[in-house]
Amino acid sequence: MRIDRIDIIRINNPFKDPFETSFVRFLVRDALLVKVYSEGAFGYGECKAFHAPLYNAEDNGTCLHLLKNILAPRILGENIDGPEDFLERVAFVRGNRLAIAAIENALWDLRVKATGKSLKTLIGGTRDEVEAGISLGIEPTIDALLKKIEKYQGEGYHRIKIKIKPGKDIHIVREIRKHYPDITLTVDANSAYTLADLDLFKAMDEFNLSYIEQPLGEDDIVDHAVLQKAIRTRICLDESITSFDDARKAIDLGSAQVINIKSSRCGGIHESIRIHDLCMKHDIPVWCGGMTETGIGRVQNISMASLPNFTLANDITPAHRFFVEDITVPMVDVTSRCTLIVPDEKNAIHYVVDEAAIERMMVSREVIRK
Repeated sequence: MRIDRIDIIRINNPFKDPFETSFVRFLVRDALLVKVYSEGAFGYGECKAFHAPLYNAEDNGTCLHLLKNILAPRILGENIDGPEDFLERVAFVRGNRLAIAAIENALWDLRVKATGKSLKTLIGGTRDEVEAGISLGIEPTIDALLKKIEKYQGEGYHRIKIKIKPGKDIHIVREIRKHYPDITLTVDANSAYTLADLDLFKAMDEFNLSYIEQPLGEDDIVDHAVLQKAIRTRICLDESITSFDDARKAIDLGSAQVINIKSSRCGGIHESIRIHDLCMKHDIPVWCGGMTETGIGRVQNISMASLPNFTLANDITPAHRFFVEDITVPMVDVTSRCTLIVPDEKNAIHYVVDEAAIERMMVSREVIRK
């Protein structure tokens, strides 16, 4: 397919309520969308960076530069064979995986339209629906957090995850377990701790957590191996896994017993499939993490999570949890079973990008031609 034009669209979609992690309090989803045109068709991808380099080294400013000045020129006016061909053409780029994934995802969307096959079918997905978990930000009080847990547990979510940081950790977990001794509970530290906190994580063993997500450095696999050997609770790596090689090394070292695959963090769907297959070979369960995406990224996550080794509840929640409006029709939502139907050739679920909503949220548009 010949690549005729690439648009980079920056949007702001306000959150309904602030969402706080260990590193930032979000008020708005500042996002970049990539629209790739080819021979009368177009495909959408979403760059899942944030307004600043808070989660990893990329942000919307650096991604815009990479997309506009480095990545787009490699394919504009060229005939390419799809996502894999694109990845080979940009293999010289070090890091910057969120930017790379935005175009790679758009090329998968073009392949879906060219073949008439669903993304699930193209990548070898096997699940018709996937389980949803809920991720709760840091709340000002324990009572406020408990009320949210009561709400989402009552709605049937398959896993409750809470964000923790130093000073807001074990006493909160202890209080949750007093009220909810049997729920599937996990904690996410977003790299807020070090091995100096080893005793804290040993103490967490008593609370029957399903796993502790990314407790140590965002690029670490060595200290995590030390921590995993010292505690019974499974460690889940998130930020540390940006490639197949990261996953291979982490598995070899015993750094984790669970891996969270975020396709954008890993450079796209193609690399994520490789990581999934490696983890399945080594009996490491995986799940699909969220980055407060808009609908474009959220829908692609649903298809990713249809692969067979996504056996744990995923961070793919209804769009209306975060936003008053979104950029797909319909907005992503869960079933009464707290699952998400995977779009394929058999079922009636079909998502369309809402161009009018994008126009309402748009801050800027870069149109790039040969």
